[in-house]
Amino acid sequence: MADPALILASASPRRLDLLRQIGCEPQHLIAASIDETPLKNELPRVHSIRLAREKAEAVCRKLEIAVLAGAFVVLAADTVVGVGRRILPKAETEEDARACLALLSGRAHRVHTALAIIGRDGQRRLRHVETKVGFKRLSQEEIETYIASKEWQGKAGGYAIQGLAAAYIDFLSGSYSGVVGLPLYETAQLLGSFGIKAKRVP
Repeated sequence: MADPALILASASPRRLDLLRQIGCEPQHLIAASIDETPLKNELPRVHSIRLAREKAEAVCRKLEIAVLAGAFVVLAADTVVGVGRRILPKAETEEDARACLALLSGRAHRVHTALAIIGRDGQRRLRHVETKVGFKRLSQEEIETYIASKEWQGKAGGYAIQGLAAAYIDFLSGSYSGVVGLPLYETAQLLGSFGIKAKRVP
């Protein structure tokens, strides 16, 4: 039997690049359109897991017969930045980004990235990876410099660790790639359990 084809349930170029880093090339990219509004009193960890699961399920509904036949494995992920019990938004405006940066400045926060995989007769796997990240105390000039960079657009918590914001982070405990959007160790382990091995493509 041929190996199942990998579908990434995301349009994120960051997640695609991360998969390629470990030699896993998705055959298809299918963005899942779901409501990402947090539920009342939903904690950041729970929110990330729910959204990853719902993204995978939404794409599977489009490919139900193929998934059940084992022809495809669907991988979905979601990244949530949390400060205590509070879920920070994916910044869409400069005001969003400023508010996030002001809250993150001079304190630690947690980045929750959840993975959901569905394939082979509807088998499901879920993983949650939590990373602790500390920001230096930001000056107003640093905040405005970051706002001008536009790197915050659409990013959970209003920043991208792989860009200019790396200069503001004074410690990290956990998965760097998880903060970018896909924890590679856990992703490789989960994909391997479905017959998709991480490898370097020549």
